[in-house]
Amino acid sequence: MIYRIDLFIVAAIAVVVIVRLPRALALLGSPYEWTSGHILRYVPYERPARMVQLRQQSSPATSKEAESTDDAHTLYSYSHANHVQRVNANGAPTKMYYPPHVASCTRLLRGVLAPLRLRITPGFSIAQVILLSLYFYVLVYAAFYKSNPFTDPMRTAWLAIGQLPFVFAFAAKNNVLGALIGLGYEKLNFLHRFVGRLVVLAANIHSIYYFYKWSLAGTFVASMQRSSNAWGMVALVCVDMLFFFSTAFWRQKAYNIFISTHIIGFVLVLPATYLHKPTMLPYILASVGFLALDQILRLLKTRITMATVRPLPELECTRIEIPGINSGWRAGQHVRVRVYSFAMGWFSWIESHPFTIASVSGGPEGIVLLCKKTGTWTTKLYDMAKTNGFVERGVVAREVRVMVEGPYGGPGHTIFASFSAAVFVAGGSGITFALSAIQDLVQKDLKGRSRVKVIELVWVVTDPASLVPLVPLFTSLIQQSVFTPIRISVYYTRAPIGKFPFASDNFIHGLTLAPGRPRIAKVLESAISRAVSLGAGVKDTVGITGLVVGVCGPVSIADDVAKAVGAIEPLRRDQVGGIEIHEECASSFLFFITHTNYAVCALQSFRLVAGYLALAGSVPYSINHLYLRFCYSEMVSGKEVIFKCIRSLFLFIHRRIHIISFVHFSQSST
Repeated sequence: MIYRIDLFIVAAIAVVVIVRLPRALALLGSPYEWTSGHILRYVPYERPARMVQLRQQSSPATSKEAESTDDAHTLYSYSHANHVQRVNANGAPTKMYYPPHVASCTRLLRGVLAPLRLRITPGFSIAQVILLSLYFYVLVYAAFYKSNPFTDPMRTAWLAIGQLPFVFAFAAKNNVLGALIGLGYEKLNFLHRFVGRLVVLAANIHSIYYFYKWSLAGTFVASMQRSSNAWGMVALVCVDMLFFFSTAFWRQKAYNIFISTHIIGFVLVLPATYLHKPTMLPYILASVGFLALDQILRLLKTRITMATVRPLPELECTRIEIPGINSGWRAGQHVRVRVYSFAMGWFSWIESHPFTIASVSGGPEGIVLLCKKTGTWTTKLYDMAKTNGFVERGVVAREVRVMVEGPYGGPGHTIFASFSAAVFVAGGSGITFALSAIQDLVQKDLKGRSRVKVIELVWVVTDPASLVPLVPLFTSLIQQSVFTPIRISVYYTRAPIGKFPFASDNFIHGLTLAPGRPRIAKVLESAISRAVSLGAGVKDTVGITGLVVGVCGPVSIADDVAKAVGAIEPLRRDQVGGIEIHEECASSFLFFITHTNYAVCALQSFRLVAGYLALAGSVPYSINHLYLRFCYSEMVSGKEVIFKCIRSLFLFIHRRIHIISFVHFSQSST
């Protein structure tokens, strides 16, 4: 049964891979896209030749390409030319090459799939709840089909070990499944946590049966002296330790403890499981295979080099420049960074933190990271950058040795340059994702490799002074966007203290600063209208190829964007060729049971499933009764939900134990 269930899950994954195969093939049709995003490297930088000129005379002003995400010393005064053309190094008109575009779904399915983006709780969509509900039902079916976990403990044992390879597969940074379907490891992390918790539950149910049996017979100590049982206890302690130290408290307050216990637990649980039950070797080898592949690829993706760090007080972040690595990533990808410096503490080098790359691949400055000062590690990094450094262009800077691992994440099979319009919404330090993506689009557009006709950037910050260090870059981007105008709207949510940092005429056309929060729906409507009005004939004859919306920042911003996209009228959505969302938010790392309120919505979503099970009689009445107690009880708070769940589970176990005891007593009496 367990083997068949595993094959069913693999088959379901294969169906998803086949459905998304056209997008993967489209990615192969764009050489730059599929050859980048795998291995970081250094390539000699060549200053680009002039790519734009007036149709009748050259225009030096338009030929300048941004060579730095800093550009703090240069502000250009420039108005877009109306009659310009792309030219190559020889001055001849550039031959256009547009990347292939494959929509994520057909037009007929847009109306069906659009509601799946709606959020049930912050950062958690209906699609994710449906997926987890189906996965849960499949495993419940495997556990209870012609079996009872309290009379057949081996079923839950095989269920736990059968899901262990999936736990490793979903957790790997170099995720094979993610590469096939075009999703980063962070997008699949919620599956890793969900399946991991089910493994812990199944392992404990398996163990409780034997603990009760041995205790009832008075042979607990003697049974635990057997080598296989002792190793089984080691495996049980490991999985319980993994569960306990993976809760939100440890991940947020003591990340080093969380990651250390994960490493220790995973290293011990596999050999302990084999010594407990050698017949489980195939599943153990599969888990080891996923783990070994991930570690080998992580080693190949690791680089140790020098970096320059300097503080940006206006943004309350640290800028890391790594000139020794200037190629090998796609816009929107991130890297994991370790800093080797005793100035950050004796053990800070152990910590590895992810940061989105803010620069474009192939530039002269290499990798540029903006590290927001939020936790202990980033605060130490910011303080180190401020002290004992050298002065470079009027600011304090410091050189340190870093280990860079990546790149990871990113757009996957999505090609931003294949859409007709692009809208980027960023909150705080999420601007790094938008900067990288927009710079990449501008450069591709100048080379004739982009279909994008409309680019909108919305940046939400708390203080308007956060805009100060990025005004030169924003100005440079607007100046370069000769063929694809860029509009940048910055919103600040707090009143400035003291003198306002900008004069009223400090910005060029296309860059605005306003108080309050953005109206995302209005921005999307504007982008759709501009894309539809320009039509497809301006760029190519394929037609309007849709609107891509990239969002990076707090979960609340991602939820607002998803809500605004869902509110777009179907007619408008079809006019622009469909709307796709790409998220790079903290919600990708969340799991709905981490917070008790997530359990409320998830359990409510199981009501229909529970009712169906009760009517159809697909599983024993006892599990249906337990399901219904979970789903239909009055849920006034998250804590009460957890209490009711635990209470119902113990009542269920207690009732089963009494039934087993009565059966044993009856048999002994006869």
